[in-house]
Parts: sequence; structure tokens; C-alpha cells
Amino acid sequence: MKYCSRSVVLLVAVMLLVCAPIAGAAPRFSLKLGHAVPEENAYHYGAVKFKELVEAKTGGEVQIDVFPNNQLGTGERDLIEGLQLGTVDVYVGSTGPMGGFEKRFLLFDFPFLFKDKKHVYSVLDGEIGRHILSLLDAKGMRGLAWMENGFRNLTNVKRSVGGVGDVKGLKIRTMENKVHMAMWRTLGVDPTPMAWSEVFTALQQGTIDGQENPIPVIYTSKLYEVQKHLTLTRHVFSPAMIVVAKAVFDSLPGEYQKIFAEAAQEAALYERGVCDKMENDFIDLLKRNGMEVTTPDLAPFQDACRSVYEEFKGELGEDAGLLDQIVAAGK
Repeated sequence: MKYCSRSVVLLVAVMLLVCAPIAGAAPRFSLKLGHAVPEENAYHYGAVKFKELVEAKTGGEVQIDVFPNNQLGTGERDLIEGLQLGTVDVYVGSTGPMGGFEKRFLLFDFPFLFKDKKHVYSVLDGEIGRHILSLLDAKGMRGLAWMENGFRNLTNVKRSVGGVGDVKGLKIRTMENKVHMAMWRTLGVDPTPMAWSEVFTALQQGTIDGQENPIPVIYTSKLYEVQKHLTLTRHVFSPAMIVVAKAVFDSLPGEYQKIFAEAAQEAALYERGVCDKMENDFIDLLKRNGMEVTTPDLAPFQDACRSVYEEFKGELGEDAGLLDQIVAAGK
């Protein structure tokens, strides 16, 4: 009987050992998420939220390591290329450089296209937004959700901008985006594409006069240290995305693909709220840090930029009509 009891105990112990999870076992999928901004930026909050949701919903089977501040590349274009090359698994960032990979992403870069954020998300969360994200599949990427970077605004070190004439002659850093660059040329500005990682030093050294970005980027990047004038031009709304390399997404089990999609939507809504709060809080903080903030009449800017629509509308091909649909949705 003692032998039998000992055998039972030994058998139970072996079964528990076999069935128990192995402490410190490696995750089934280990992914790298890259973005181009500091950890104080709303993108990072959205990226971390996505990581947390995916890891929790998969029980740790998927691990996502977040690499902020261009650790996986030298700018957003580099990170997007990394999705195609296999050096980046997940990208969180702006759509600005995406027009270089799929022309129809230029749709959201037309100046003064959106009236306000309500207008923006009626479009991005609707049929148009879903259609544009789906175009990434053919480029080796899977678009999961729309986040935001807010409306872009102008800063410079030379002068206060109260009207269109005040921007003429300024040398302004832009993203590598031909619609953005055409808009600034139309206004008499010298647009200078440059990786974001190089911008602060270029401003500090006077290589460029200014830049344009949403309020959260301007504050968290401490541009008030090298810029004097902030002009609330709100000239382009800057959507952001959570994008996964298609090869990575396709390698996931169906249940995990669903988790990724749901987690991305939840993280995107969270990030939008963070971005809104930052924008409201940071304008006041920029003033306290010495920046002069002006709000010009935007109608002359809008009128001056109408030619950009005619110049680039044809590049949208069969989707050119979406421009009119977006404008109509804001009325």
C-alpha cells in the first residue's frame, strides 16, 4: 500500500510538472514596434497602450517591445521601409511619408481639407478611412487603426505671422511629402524636407527658420527653446496609424489577428484622447515658455492653396472624387 501511495503521489507530481507553464518561457511571437518621437508624445502613449492590450489579450503569447525616438530608423520613412524589409514589425506614426509608397494616401495631405476633428473622424472611421487603410495590403503592410497627431501649425524664429505675406521667404522644414511642399511653395515659403531627428539641431544652428507640426510635437520636442513664434494655421490635419508588417500579421493565428485589430482600435481611441488633452494644455505651456502665439485669418491662406488641389488631384486616380466627398462631409 505504501508503494502504491508513493506511486500515485509521484504520478500526480509528474502530471502537475508537465501541465504547469514553464516559468520565464519565451513568448510565441516577439515583435518590435518603432516610432519616431519622444516618449512624451501621444504616439508613444498609443503604442504602449497597444502593446499592453495585445500582451494581455494573448496571455503573453505575443510580446511587443516599443522602440521610441527613431531607435529603429532615422525617420518615419525609414520605419515604414522597415515594415517592408522585415526590420520593423509594427509602426506607429504619421501618414505624411506614406504618399511615397501609395499615392492615394496623399488624400489626407491636401491643405485645409478638414474643418475640425469631428469632421476628421467622420471620414477616417467611415468607409473612406477603411478604404485607404486597405490599400496598404498591396504594399506589404496591414493598416489596423487611425490615431492622430492633430492639426499642424507653423513655428519660426524670424517674425510673427499675421497673414499670408508674413510667411514669404521663410525656410521651413517639412516632411518628405510633395503635397505639403507644394502648399508651402504656393505661399512663398522655401520647404526643406528633413528627417525629424535632425530638426532641432538645424533650428538651433539657423540652417532653417522654422518647421510645422501639431502642438504636442512642438511642446514635447521643446521647440520653444529654438523657436519664438507659433502661428495656429491648422493647415493640415495629421492622421496617424497603427500598421503591422503584412508578413507578420499573416503569420498570426486568426484569433490573434482579431485581437490585434481590436486592440488597435481601442489604443487609437485612447491616443486621440491623450492628444486632445495635450493640445489644450500645451498651448498655454508654450506661451509660458516664451512663445508668441497668433491666430491669423485663415481664409487668405485657404484661397492661396486652391491651386494645390488642381495640381495633385489627378494623382489620386479613380479615388479623386473622395476629395469632394470629404469636403461635402464637413458642410
